[in-house]
Amino acid sequence: MKALFIGGTGTISAGIVRFLAEKTDWDVWLLNRGNRSHILPEGVHQIIADISDEAAVAEKLSGQFFDVIGEFIGFTPDQVERDIRLFRGKTRQYIYISSASAYHKPAADFRITEGTTLANPHWLYSRNKIACEEVLMKAYREEGFPVTIVRPSHTYDERNIPLGVHGAKGPWQVIRRMLDGKPVIIQGDGTSLWHLTFNSDFAIGYTALMGNRHAIGEAFQITGDEVLSWNQIYQTIADALNVELKPYYVSAAFLAKAGKPFGYDFEGGLIGDKSVSVVFDNAKLKRLAPDMKTNVPFSQGVRIALDYVLSHPEECQKPDPEFDDWCDRVIAAQEAAIRQVIGD
Repeated sequence: MKALFIGGTGTISAGIVRFLAEKTDWDVWLLNRGNRSHILPEGVHQIIADISDEAAVAEKLSGQFFDVIGEFIGFTPDQVERDIRLFRGKTRQYIYISSASAYHKPAADFRITEGTTLANPHWLYSRNKIACEEVLMKAYREEGFPVTIVRPSHTYDERNIPLGVHGAKGPWQVIRRMLDGKPVIIQGDGTSLWHLTFNSDFAIGYTALMGNRHAIGEAFQITGDEVLSWNQIYQTIADALNVELKPYYVSAAFLAKAGKPFGYDFEGGLIGDKSVSVVFDNAKLKRLAPDMKTNVPFSQGVRIALDYVLSHPEECQKPDPEFDDWCDRVIAAQEAAIRQVIGD
């Protein structure tokens, strides 16, 4: 069987490509700009093109047919409308990566199923994903466009350390603060619940949907089974670094307001996502993917990621002095407010 992935070298998609190349007989093709070709497994075919150049892509795909087309970099309705034009009649299944952040914030119940209402007033990214789903499902209902919706939550790989609060240059500056014995900001009181999924585990769920007729016209959330509080997540990172965790708790509402002038969208990333307790019910997925489970618990996955990050300084250790200074200012401001209230 033949699959085409739009992108294919990101956190989620790279794990899927690796899984298919190593463990299946799928004929895997990627359509991307070729910027990370060096990471591709042997035997993967590549079509060098910019998906936004619709005419050029249509020409390169002329005469081609794929059993599955996976879209990993579609973020706005106009992009999936373009995909419908490009791939109509060229595939038996189009799998769209949406987002679990599209679920209502806060939901009526912390237990999330595919039937939980989609609505996120705090994050434009999530609202765009909802709009993309609506366009695709309309095409399915009206013309039989063979769409499957996938909603990941927080998926990570060896290049990423999952955190709640970090700057624009990624997690390294928070790791650096831990190593330097400085306090690190955790949203709320750290007790909200969260799912983390290593990308090799995610690939098991995703690939089970590929070519599966029961997945057409349906939405599936894909997460691991492990549920951790943010306190547990940060403590696990500190333990892997063999350092003392010095948590500093700040409300998500405060972080959203304090971060906005500096370009940090904590309203979307926290209030609209990570500060809300969620426990995903993956029963629907597991009916089609019985092998889906947490094979890489966070205590193992974070060590894989830290080993990679610490051994690849140029790639992964991006200093972010602006974010470091912002953390110190937020902590100082909250401490000053406490002293003012208690009269110290």
